[in-house]
Amino acid sequence: MTEIESKISESGTSNDTIHNTSSPNEVEVDIEASKKRKAMEPRAACWKHFEKFIDKDGATKAKCNYCGKTYAAATKGNGTSAMNNHMTKKKCPNFPSTQDYGQKLINFLPSSTGEKEGVISTWKFDQAQSRRALAQMIIVDELPFSIVEKEGFRNIMKVVVPQFHIPSRRTLTRDCYELYSEEKKLLKKSFKEARPKVCLTTNTWTSIQRINYLCLTAHFIDRNWTLHKRIRKFCPISSHKGDEMAASITNCLLDWGLDNVFTITVDNASSNSVTVKEISKQLTNWGTNIMEGQHLHVRCMAHILNLIVQDGLKEVGQSVKRVRQAVKYIRQSPARIKKFKECCESKLITCKKSLCLDVPTRWNSTYLMFDTTQHFELAFERYCFYDNGFLDYLHTHDCEDGTKAGVLTSVDWENVRSMIKFLETFYTLTLKVSGSKYVTNNVHFVEIVELDLILKEMTENEDSNLKKMAESMRDKFRKYWGELDNMNKMIFTSAVLDPRNKLDYVHFAIGDMFGKTIGEPLVDAVDKYMKALFDHYVKKSSKVSLFSSSPPTSSGNSSSISNVSDDDNFQKRGSMRTKLEFVRHKVVSGSSSSKSELGRYLAEDVEPETDDFDILKWWKFNEPRFPILSEMARDVLVIPISSVASECAFSTGGRILDPFRSSLTPKLVQALISLQDWYRSEPIPINVEEDLEYLELLELDMAHSGIESIIVDV
Repeated sequence: MTEIESKISESGTSNDTIHNTSSPNEVEVDIEASKKRKAMEPRAACWKHFEKFIDKDGATKAKCNYCGKTYAAATKGNGTSAMNNHMTKKKCPNFPSTQDYGQKLINFLPSSTGEKEGVISTWKFDQAQSRRALAQMIIVDELPFSIVEKEGFRNIMKVVVPQFHIPSRRTLTRDCYELYSEEKKLLKKSFKEARPKVCLTTNTWTSIQRINYLCLTAHFIDRNWTLHKRIRKFCPISSHKGDEMAASITNCLLDWGLDNVFTITVDNASSNSVTVKEISKQLTNWGTNIMEGQHLHVRCMAHILNLIVQDGLKEVGQSVKRVRQAVKYIRQSPARIKKFKECCESKLITCKKSLCLDVPTRWNSTYLMFDTTQHFELAFERYCFYDNGFLDYLHTHDCEDGTKAGVLTSVDWENVRSMIKFLETFYTLTLKVSGSKYVTNNVHFVEIVELDLILKEMTENEDSNLKKMAESMRDKFRKYWGELDNMNKMIFTSAVLDPRNKLDYVHFAIGDMFGKTIGEPLVDAVDKYMKALFDHYVKKSSKVSLFSSSPPTSSGNSSSISNVSDDDNFQKRGSMRTKLEFVRHKVVSGSSSSKSELGRYLAEDVEPETDDFDILKWWKFNEPRFPILSEMARDVLVIPISSVASECAFSTGGRILDPFRSSLTPKLVQALISLQDWYRSEPIPINVEEDLEYLELLELDMAHSGIESIIVDV
């Protein structure tokens, strides 16, 4: 390397300096070097106290700023351990002490610590904790990493905490990923200890670079009857094919040790059906596919509602187009909005809402547009007199489908008002079933029955437009919820496990919805499935009895042997063994009283309907009375009936990554999204002593299934 090249690589000489050289060849090489990535600043903390230089032999050395001692500091072959030890282990006689032996600062404890405000405590600055808190702020508030390089952030940190050394954005990136690794390790440990049965939701996303991402979310109810949601994986996938998605999900399950999957909630894409079938085969190989996977595939109710309403809106499509075009025209210019407000004032319209434009592919936004626009009918009529271009726009401009909308008429406003009342039910229902922080599966069947009744009434409406709309929607409704083969039996099982419904309501609702011909076979199928599922949990519980009542092994201590030799104790232990054998015989033979738990639960009166009823609290309170049925309820009630939990990782408006996240690497995207979800979720309570019997049951099931090797150790 020439002398000029060495200076350029070490000091970053500009192109202006390069052009002052005399050799043309050297100028060409220097220009190429200037295009290379800028050299990164040294990261190690020791470089704040050492200065790098080149000695007379050409070797790279580092000199202490305090005592002048030198160390080898070549990029390749030498590390920074010697320099770090020089500072931290007091090998430098002149190194200034960084330990504060003075009085600590007195500070009031913040309320976030859980202590009472006003409690005085000591405080000392900690660089490591401050960097960790900064990384958490970036994750939770979704801030860009470059914020640490902004002038405003640096100025406020100088005022608030002048001791804090602000890291670079690259260092902050590494801190965030280290947090992800730590939190993932802790979460895997908690899952290995608690081993809950999980229900999955999954969906796909696309970045602006056209990278496809798969989001996998796990839902479960812990031993304290608290509902949890955790994003398990957010990774790029090569395609949306079913086998590719199934392979990605299976790898995630192996990584987290989640072989006990109960259901998978997906939308109605054909590839998702292939995905669920492949995962069902894998669970069968692992021996954890309950009921042969008959209830594994759960269709997203929110997605089905969207398809149903979209079909209905086609019947009044012309009115929708005219309202959309009118709102679009006024919102295009501030002057038009101002003129429209003047029209509202002249017509004494007091509504404070603003006109909102819908997204044609999302019917709920269309409902919100109608709900707002209905208040401004008189203002639209008056606006026509102030803006001649308004009518021309409606007559000449094409809609999304290439047709002309036309002028709003009184018939259109009548359609708007009637559709608002009709769509309000669907809008409220969509919000209700899209929750991920409360149980939704228990209302699945109830809402389907109510929806069928509403559509049935609307088909008899005198309004011809509403009648056509309801008939079209009812045809789509029957496609998904009108045939036995398309309905997951968990829809009915979860309704039975709601103490406000139980089996009598389910039988009545099935007969009312499907009629006698379809209803009676469906009632029989529901009863058989419910009993078969309960029998599975009875057998599962019997393994616990057998495991916990087994006699002590030879590894016990000598005191147990001496106790047996005693006549009184021997007779007592003999009677206990006989009792245990009798209980074991009852469980195995099926004559145990545990078999009647389902019957006792169904025979009791239903709970009254109240607005503040909490089904998880009810089962937590009644778990001692129905121990086996409560285990079944814990697994069934956690099933999410929509895949919105996976969609809301970014937004509910569209499955497109924003520009900030799209600019990151897939590895970092997964870390940030997962951490954001974990930090906003409640911690998983783990109490191994209280849950010992539950854990022994699961371990025994794993041993009988012969799949211990599948669980990944953390």
